[in-house]
This record gives sequence, structure tokens and C-alpha cells, in this order.
Amino acid sequence: MINEELLKILACPLCKSEVVLKDNKIVCLKCLRKYPIKGGIPIMLVEEAEIDESKNEKK
Repeated sequence: MINEELLKILACPLCKSEVVLKDNKIVCLKCLRKYPIKGGIPIMLVEEAEIDESKNEKK
């Protein structure tokens, strides 16, 4: 689990927006990238992020 104080100071490395903890991943509220947490350490590297394309599609 990620410390709440750490979560407050983290930001998306790509767009610099706020992030939240969801489904054991760090999720950017703006670009929707999901950064993994491995061994309790958030891996905040753009190349490691998952991108949820379905959320970005316009209907």
C-alpha cells in the first residue's frame, strides 16, 4: 500500500497532473495513464505506464 503522504506529492511525469490510487496502480486524472506499483514502490516512468485508450475516444 502507498503512504497517503507520498500519494499527495506524486504527479504524473508526463502531464504533471494529480494522481490517485486505484486498483493498486497510480492513475493520472488528466491523461489516464496507469503507473504500476512493484514491491510497494510506484514506478512513475512514462514507458512503464498503461494507457486506457477507451477513455480517450470521442463518440
